Amino acid sequence: MRRSSLRTAAARAVVVAAAGALAATALAAPASADTVPGSVPPDQDPFYKAPANIGTYAPGAIVATRAFTPKAGNVADTANAWQVSYRTNDSHGTPELAVTSVLVPKKAWTGSGARPVVSVQAAEDSTGSQCAPSYGLASGDLFASTAAIYAGPMLSKGWAVAMPDFEGPKSVFMAGVQAGHAVLDGIRAVQRFKDSGIAARAPWALAGYSGGAQATGWAAQLQPSYAPDVKLAGASMGGIPADPEAVARSLDGGVFSGFEAAAAVSLGTEYPEMDIDALMNDKGEQAMKDAAGKCLTSLLTSFAFKKLADYSTVPDPLAVPRVRAVLKANTLGAAAPSVPVFDYHANTDEIVPAAQDDAMVKAWCSRGATVHIVRDAIGEHALEMVVRQNDSVNFLDDRFAGKPPVNDC
Repeated sequence: MRRSSLRTAAARAVVVAAAGALAATALAAPASADTVPGSVPPDQDPFYKAPANIGTYAPGAIVATRAFTPKAGNVADTANAWQVSYRTNDSHGTPELAVTSVLVPKKAWTGSGARPVVSVQAAEDSTGSQCAPSYGLASGDLFASTAAIYAGPMLSKGWAVAMPDFEGPKSVFMAGVQAGHAVLDGIRAVQRFKDSGIAARAPWALAGYSGGAQATGWAAQLQPSYAPDVKLAGASMGGIPADPEAVARSLDGGVFSGFEAAAAVSLGTEYPEMDIDALMNDKGEQAMKDAAGKCLTSLLTSFAFKKLADYSTVPDPLAVPRVRAVLKANTLGAAAPSVPVFDYHANTDEIVPAAQDDAMVKAWCSRGATVHIVRDAIGEHALEMVVRQNDSVNFLDDRFAGKPPVNDC
């Protein structure tokens, strides 16, 4: 592939995966009030630092809040915005701090019932906290334009939006259990946040594309067991990487193999029991260092056309039992969501294979899920998000209206 073609392909993936695969009152951390939201990256901002007693907070309990001015499209003109930090749990149940951004239309809600709220999971697909949605929304970096793609249509309908940093404080990509916890606890935190004006009885839904769909799927799947108190009207997800091993095998050695580098560093961080460093050769050890703390643009350009075997002392690192066990633990399908799901995917998706999404849907259906399945015969990853965006919003609109869902199971 020519270099210009590589840049074009990488840029397309950044737009989709970063957008989605898209769019001050300190309660317990007063030092953060001195920091203007978006003026410094999260790793230098006290607002993102967990208090020493984070373990004493209940999951979803608010740690701190602050107002901010979004730098995404015209969101600042149409919505009030806050950042809310809260306690959640990582993949092993260890307490940690997460942050969600809350966007509420300035215009009064005139619909029936309480103003609906959608937890929108904007794909981060990165390994650095400077790539987090909350920082992008407040600073204008990366997510300033793409967040508007996600939040804009929902805000225009008068809905409120919560956009969690679901990769958590360690910026772990493809850690599904951790992401599901962060999304559900983020909803709990927003429900407790009174300054936004969001009603306690407000109906909630989930939405996400690509990496954001993975977090959405995990939140939907974990909700009955992890957060039965969180009531959801529905969940919309497109281009979902449901099976990390299947996606990795499809990407390996191709133009988008930078996603593999992000997942390797992230899952190695989240799951020390993988002992991934022990599988790396000298080149692999350097690659792991180079892939840490990076946003997707850098990862895609640095690791294009690379194979996992090039960095490993074994011919197939994905087949190593301890690695496969972690990948399986982060594969969707073991339990069914209890809410209606809209699942859409292009059969010719060049980044996330549709077949592994089909396997997830089949597993969910066999366990009693309600899924409206849409497969487009022709399309690419980036285009599918745009083509089906209105359908995604309409699906959620019907759920908020109490209409019976389509079930293709």
